[in-house]
Amino acid sequence: MNTRTNHDIDFQIMGEEMQCVEIELDPQETVIAESGSFLQMDNEIEMATIFGDGSQSSGGSFFDKLIGAGKRLLTGESLFMTAFTNAGMGKKKVSFAAPYAGKIIPMDLSKLNNMLICQKDAFLCAAKGVSVGIALQKRLGTGLFGGEGFIMQKLEGDGMAFVHAGGYVFSRDLKAGESIKVDTGCVVAYTSTIDFDIEFVKGVKNVIFGGEGLFFAKITGPGTIWLQTLPVSRLASRILSYGRGRRKEEGSLLGGLGNLLDGDGR
Repeated sequence: MNTRTNHDIDFQIMGEEMQCVEIELDPQETVIAESGSFLQMDNEIEMATIFGDGSQSSGGSFFDKLIGAGKRLLTGESLFMTAFTNAGMGKKKVSFAAPYAGKIIPMDLSKLNNMLICQKDAFLCAAKGVSVGIALQKRLGTGLFGGEGFIMQKLEGDGMAFVHAGGYVFSRDLKAGESIKVDTGCVVAYTSTIDFDIEFVKGVKNVIFGGEGLFFAKITGPGTIWLQTLPVSRLASRILSYGRGRRKEEGSLLGGLGNLLDGDGR
């Protein structure tokens, strides 16, 4: 027997490096999504802009919706979300695209204690009823140096939610008391039972010449954490580095010759 309180949606993830998720909706089923993630939909699906966190798109007081919208604003997202509802008679489909190269991860919140903490820009779409709010870091040091600041996204409910991250994404299941150290920008999401803290990189040479930053994220179980191999901030900085003057090649003489041959002999 289905005991979900959120809408129970079917889905298919398509693509390799640039993925999209296709949601199949029964009549009157709804999926909520971030503005700008829409790709395509069947003709009988109706689109509506909603105010708030997505959990009370058809109910709740204006004050509740205002609080939900304020939470989203703190995470850097829009005050509004978009709801897509199947107003037809049969099953209909709507698709949402990832904003950059990476993977879309389906999260069944009913199997994750009805809550997931994720980086601020990870949320893509979810079944109607899932609340998209904020999670404040409890420790001052974690908020200042943890890579995502004090505020992360908190997804609550018992439906399906979809998050996106860069590069390849994989999960680690940690036992109680088991810890791993992670680059702070590589943390995508984790369950509510995970303890997230930061640790200073030891050794003067490691700090000055290591090139890995000053801090690790220290993740302690029990729980599950999802990691990404290519944070969007790392991708953006690498792209920007190629736009600042001459390229750095292996070997200055051969590198300069190569730039002349390919037309980049500034």
